[in-house]
Amino acid sequence: MWLELLLASTLGLVIYWFVSRDNEETLPLGDGWWGPGSKASTREDESIRPFKVETSDEEIEDLHQRIDRFRATPPLESSRFHYGFNASYLKKVVSYWRNEFDWRKQVEILNQYPHFKTKIEGLDIHFIHVKPPQLPSGRTPKPLLMVHGWPGSFYEFYKIIPLLTDPKAHGLSDEHVFEVICPSIPGYGFSEASSKKGFNTVATARIFYKLMSRLGFQKFYIQGGDWGSLICTNMAQMVPNHVKGLHLNIAFMTKNIYTLTPLLGQRFGRFLGYTERDIELLYPFKEKVFNSIVRESGYLHIQATKPDTVGCALNDSPVGLAAYILEKFSTWTNPEYRDLEDGGLERKYSLEDLLTNIMIYWTTGTIVSSQRFYKENMGQGVMVHRHEGMKVLVPTGYAAFPCELLHVPEKWVKVKYPKLISYSYMERGGHFAAFEEPKLLAQDIRKFVSLAELQ
Repeated sequence: MWLELLLASTLGLVIYWFVSRDNEETLPLGDGWWGPGSKASTREDESIRPFKVETSDEEIEDLHQRIDRFRATPPLESSRFHYGFNASYLKKVVSYWRNEFDWRKQVEILNQYPHFKTKIEGLDIHFIHVKPPQLPSGRTPKPLLMVHGWPGSFYEFYKIIPLLTDPKAHGLSDEHVFEVICPSIPGYGFSEASSKKGFNTVATARIFYKLMSRLGFQKFYIQGGDWGSLICTNMAQMVPNHVKGLHLNIAFMTKNIYTLTPLLGQRFGRFLGYTERDIELLYPFKEKVFNSIVRESGYLHIQATKPDTVGCALNDSPVGLAAYILEKFSTWTNPEYRDLEDGGLERKYSLEDLLTNIMIYWTTGTIVSSQRFYKENMGQGVMVHRHEGMKVLVPTGYAAFPCELLHVPEKWVKVKYPKLISYSYMERGGHFAAFEEPKLLAQDIRKFVSLAELQ
């Protein structure tokens, strides 16, 4: 017992020394060229062009023909979602997609917000830019950049946007009214993919900073989950004077000594600063952390090593693509959904919304380029990138959703984000926060901004 206390005390002192060092280091802004061939000697076209999502009879006919040729594999008895996407439920999804889903109608819904494209570092960058329909007298909107991840898209934000741009019409206070910009990560959806190796989150952060500058924003808020969290973190590390505040719903802690402390056991949790809620979400550690990571990370290893191989199959089969992506919307929303025959997909989402996200990948042919993002960011290993060991010195807010893939306690977040001013245990929700729980996320963003503006 005394030996355990001594070890815990020593580790606590090491942690205190580690987290008390606030280094003012920033990421170099740099520059890049990711388009095909060599960079032209002429100045890049910086115009911002309106863009519209379109479809055609040929596109829909090709989709239907491929769906009709789908060859199903019967699932094992009582396997539910433990082996991946259950083929019996997949037949229902496929039938709805083929016979009821109206892609033309969804294209109209996608076009309800203004879309644009602009060339940055050789790539055509797609984004939506939504301004408030009305503003209180004498007020200006707060610019907010929201960045998606994989296997999501800009469409994840369609239900949260009106809560941020027109809060009063949705029962919220108009204390904070936002102007929302949602870009597509290059290689995702309607943003052009890099033609060169090495395009990672740092390059994306720089491009999105240039986008915000091109739109005329000198200071702005940023928000992200999944890859969007890391992209926004890199942006805050790169141009902290331009970022008024950073809000995240997941954080990556690759160089954080605190991540070792759960191994000391549950009974030392309170001594090390964990709350009762942290302990509930982290323990039993083997099941809630170790086993969970093993169960849910197979895709990551494939995409971080040889993304093009599996990508060949996914880019050729719409049903295969849907199964691969929709499985994530099951177990990443709630790990207990793997025990259900239908994966619980329709408990939080509609098939219409889920298939709209799939169609963005299918019609643009971007599943391979989206998967390459893992190779570019993780192919060299972990803890090899400069930004992983850097702190983020801008006001930060964190929304801890209980069904996120890995719970990150406030103590962990503060190591990398020492200016954490808001940390919230969310009532419910998982990995796809904006898509699943738009009102909860919007309320937490608003709470964070209120605190940031008092700084």
